[in-house]
Amino acid sequence: MDGITIKSKVESVDSSSNSKLASIFCMRNIKQGSMIFLMSAVTLILLSPVIYMVFMSFRSRREIMMEPLALPTKFHFSNYLNVIADMNYLGTVMNTVGVTVVTIILVSILSSLAAYPLARLRSKVSSLVYVFFLLGMVIPPFAALTPLYLFIRDLGLLDTYAALVIVYTVGHLPLGVFFYTSFMKAIPKELEEAATLDGASPLKIYWYVIFPMLKPITGTLAIFITLGVWNDVVNPLLFITTNEKLTIMPAVLRFLGTYSVDPTKLFPAAVLASLPLLVVFFALSKQIVNGMTAGAVK
Repeated sequence: MDGITIKSKVESVDSSSNSKLASIFCMRNIKQGSMIFLMSAVTLILLSPVIYMVFMSFRSRREIMMEPLALPTKFHFSNYLNVIADMNYLGTVMNTVGVTVVTIILVSILSSLAAYPLARLRSKVSSLVYVFFLLGMVIPPFAALTPLYLFIRDLGLLDTYAALVIVYTVGHLPLGVFFYTSFMKAIPKELEEAATLDGASPLKIYWYVIFPMLKPITGTLAIFITLGVWNDVVNPLLFITTNEKLTIMPAVLRFLGTYSVDPTKLFPAAVLASLPLLVVFFALSKQIVNGMTAGAVK
């Protein structure tokens, strides 16, 4: 009798523990399902303007005016062909890519050179210089338009790509110094000490030891610079007067009339302007994640 009683108690304990485990797994599955549903809903809401823009780019003007929210019944690919010809798409993209690449190279080199001593030196002067750079992120860009225009004019660089490169490089230097200084503080000093023992100069230590380790944060910085250059409208219109030298966004802006808008040109132009950004984002997605998380854990 005692053996049967013990066995029944053990079975009851096992059944109760199994039921508890089942309830725990059930609650966990419900939470995961709710989280997935919530994230999917938020993603759909955020992407809805992009989806709407893509669908509208294939519709005719009459269809958009009659039913603005309807799906396209026929895909008018001629909208894209007309826009590519009207806005000189390949030319404006190449202009933007060229200015962006040169700006990324200059900002990466200059800001990392400035950030290296700021990350290693511990003095009041270095702290003041670092704060001075950070103040550049606070000043509104529009406050510097007039001085910049006069400066570029006196240099004789109006209507040149060099004007845009200078403006974008100066504008993004504070952000680059901020990124690189925070990243370099997490790099162990033992690497530099070992290079010093081997007879390397500070410049060689920076170029051969420190700079190759900056790839993750450089990818993140490149994304910020690309977004800033690609979406800018004011500076190209201010410093560039020749249509063939314009970047992508001013070319898209030309389809936005003062009193009327042609949706068969505006929507395809917006889609075409966004495509290179998507390519850059997916190409540098790994560097973006690594750069965002770098320095969080030492």
